[in-house]
Amino acid sequence: MSLNRPIHPPSPERMLRDLCPALSGKTYFNYGGQGPLPDPSLDAITASWKRMQQLGPFTTDVWPYVSAEVNSTRAQLAMLCGVPPHRLALSENVTSGCVLPLWGLPISEGDHILIGDCEHPGVVAACLELARRMGLSVNELPVKHLRGGRNDQDQTDTAVLEALEQQLTSKTRLVVLSHLLWNTGQRMPIAAVAAQLQQHPAKPFLLVDAAQSVGQIPVDEAAAAADIYAFTGHKWACGPEGLGGVALSERVLQESKPTLIGWRSLRDETRASLDDPHPFHADSRRFEVATSCVPLMAGLRCSLDLLEQEGGPGQRLERIRLLSERLWQELAAVPGVMPLLDGPPAAGLVSFALDQTATALQPARVVKRLGDQGIWIRDLADPSCLRACTHVCSNDDDLQELVNAMRQVIGPVE
Repeated sequence: MSLNRPIHPPSPERMLRDLCPALSGKTYFNYGGQGPLPDPSLDAITASWKRMQQLGPFTTDVWPYVSAEVNSTRAQLAMLCGVPPHRLALSENVTSGCVLPLWGLPISEGDHILIGDCEHPGVVAACLELARRMGLSVNELPVKHLRGGRNDQDQTDTAVLEALEQQLTSKTRLVVLSHLLWNTGQRMPIAAVAAQLQQHPAKPFLLVDAAQSVGQIPVDEAAAAADIYAFTGHKWACGPEGLGGVALSERVLQESKPTLIGWRSLRDETRASLDDPHPFHADSRRFEVATSCVPLMAGLRCSLDLLEQEGGPGQRLERIRLLSERLWQELAAVPGVMPLLDGPPAAGLVSFALDQTATALQPARVVKRLGDQGIWIRDLADPSCLRACTHVCSNDDDLQELVNAMRQVIGPVE
């Protein structure tokens, strides 16, 4: 497939790229780390901040404004996740969205946690510390090297479910699995996993790290099926850092306990007394803690609206996949470059390793050399590889620049 053939003609509706100053003068492939913030979103944040100062940051006039911002943001994120607003808690990032509900689950000494072997270190560390404190056993769910799981999505789904069945025990109370693996880019069948866990006698909870999902792929089915589905707004949603959300199941709302506690966790934020042993919200708000940055909410809502102008979730994913497939094919044709997946990526994460017989360069050094040319990708440690992300802001010229640069970096292979 030639990169000189456009995927489709330029469309006047596709203007998000032009609204992002971070994309000017560089070739950007790090949406999985942090997305660019569009100018209208920055303007919305600034306008919200000014409005709060005009009303007075701590006055009776400002509270209706703050309440409206919180409620509208919660409603928009809940709709995106396919859950009612009472099941959506606002968070600062993926980690807090995962960890706060995780530590409130009804898990007891001797129970078992099953963690996918491609999970982010932050979530893994939280689970291991929980296991240490409570006397839990922990095992890995092998998804990195599943039979056939790096080629066909149906094969991936089948292999994940088979591996899950083999690893579950009578004591398993929690399964931790990302929606999109942050290193290989494989998509996990979250809804099917949730259904399988419900058939298990222990009915384990399902915690999903959705850091690479929201803004890139349709998430409503998976978010509604998982028990904890945590995401951020600063990656593929192109919102500001410091704001995300977590969709929680009804079962979590009924059985979990609050963990890190503050005034936002309380039904009545003005009081907590010995006479009321259960002062917390009955819904997802029990996992919200205290003061957070309200103006960020206007920015995230604006970014989500701008993404919708690029097309619905399915339309955006189709474009992202066309771009990632083309990049995957072209990189595979570069001597010394080895894509991790046997087939085109399920979404926009394109990870590839370097043949050390072709080049002595380590991934981090390649990132530095490309950065010197204004091309931005990242290196990952496990597995050792490079990762480039395509988004709706990406275009054919971006792909061509990266492929040409990789040829130059590696040089001729004897």
